[in-house]
Amino acid sequence: MAAPSMTGPVLTLKQLVVQYPGIDTPTLNGLDLSLHPGERLALVGPSGCGKSTVARAVLQLLPQGSTCSGALQLAGQDPRQLRRSALRHLRGEAVGLVFQDPMTRLNPLLTIGEHLSDTLADHRPRWTRRQLRLRAEDLLERVGIRADRYSSYPHQFSGGMRQRLAIALAMALEPPLVIADEPTTSLDVAVAGQVMGELSALCEESGSALLLITHDLAMAGRWCQQIAVLDRGQLVEQAPAWQLLSQPQSALAQRLVAAARSREGSPTPAAPAATPVLLELEALRCWHPLPSLPWQQRWYKAVDGVSLRLHEGETIGVVGASGCGKSTLCRALMGLVPVRGGSVRLRGQALNRRARRCIQMVFQDPLACLNPAMTVGQAIADPLLIHRLASRADARERARELLAAVGLNPPEAFEHRLPRQLSGGQQQRVAIARALVLDPQVLLCDESVSMLDAEVQAEVLELLRELQQRLGLGMLFVTHDLAVASGFCQRVIVLDGGRIVEEGPGDQLLAAPQAPITRTLVEACPRLPAA
Repeated sequence: MAAPSMTGPVLTLKQLVVQYPGIDTPTLNGLDLSLHPGERLALVGPSGCGKSTVARAVLQLLPQGSTCSGALQLAGQDPRQLRRSALRHLRGEAVGLVFQDPMTRLNPLLTIGEHLSDTLADHRPRWTRRQLRLRAEDLLERVGIRADRYSSYPHQFSGGMRQRLAIALAMALEPPLVIADEPTTSLDVAVAGQVMGELSALCEESGSALLLITHDLAMAGRWCQQIAVLDRGQLVEQAPAWQLLSQPQSALAQRLVAAARSREGSPTPAAPAATPVLLELEALRCWHPLPSLPWQQRWYKAVDGVSLRLHEGETIGVVGASGCGKSTLCRALMGLVPVRGGSVRLRGQALNRRARRCIQMVFQDPLACLNPAMTVGQAIADPLLIHRLASRADARERARELLAAVGLNPPEAFEHRLPRQLSGGQQQRVAIARALVLDPQVLLCDESVSMLDAEVQAEVLELLRELQQRLGLGMLFVTHDLAVASGFCQRVIVLDGGRIVEEGPGDQLLAAPQAPITRTLVEACPRLPAA
């Protein structure tokens, strides 16, 4: 179904003010924004500036008790004035939304195919079961998921693959407006390019508008005609993408562009002096059973014979395409998925349950690892109480110290908030603080800075580096961003099909990639235009 012909804007916001319950200042404070059919606009800004709140306000997905005032028009209607059934219809037909956190939209009890078929059946009641199945499989193929994964469940997908499914759901009904809130945060650059290409193609084919919410300036410049900069809930600058990235006018835009350029030019850090081996993996295998007949057992070889040594004070970057086994490798070290073969040793000793406390992880999806009923302060202090390492008062004070360390100042303003009252970037910083509270020897960072804007990303990386130097911490740094891996890690390994296919200094891989997947990732990496 093509987008209906419209002569006016598909989205109009005038002096929009949104305030969440329990927070003194408005998250959006007089925002003016408009988007016409066929336009592609990127909304950028620091974490917590209100980018994601724009999407939630448009679809009236705000927490109960929030206030939303000012003018708001979506496809000629004010969603605040609609009854529940009409609003549900508007959400499905007029706009497709890709959330920053894919798991908030996926039902763990439904298969991948059922997610798509149920969505299509709800809006296409006359379609046959075969039509629904064929359309669902076509959507999966368009976003890079094999049709034979139709019967898999969300927990059997990597974070990147779950995000691709969320994008397929948003594309299913070909809406006149697509709002993509950090749609490629968990994807490698090659798949991100494919996904954004599909979204752009959808808009071009149907005359739809695209509102891309992102912290990645290079991606914004590559896929959008216009870029708007948001700060503290207000629009501070809007211009054609090439102009804003090459000649930013506002102070914030200048800082964001400068931070992005410095990241692209970061040199590979020097390798630490010879230090003892901290973590050793030998031929590690993690295979997941796939749906099959009892006499035809099939396996998905997520990690298939990975061997590496991590030294004290060393950071190893782990890169590769979505679904290559990066996250599974981390989860295996944490004991969260079964190991089918190989060995893992910490300081020469086989890992046991108590020793695993020395390995902590910053997960790819911060909201999924934070208890929605616990405040931020409670979430950070909880590990200390579980292991009986501190009194409640001491644990509370340590939580405040870590909130300040990860840039959530003043801590007293954040410690009593619930995770849903934070932006995606703020949630990620809380997850990092929680991982650090037990003073681990090995830190597994699974896309730990992927949801942060360039300025905050640099601050968090510097925090991790300081901790590493002070404690001799070893880190496995999983990322899809080769530029970040090159600038932060002494050594980088490239995974493909669950195996290491290339390794070496990050700048060497960027300059002269050898493996086909490495060349694909380097070629797909977006770059800022010359200043």
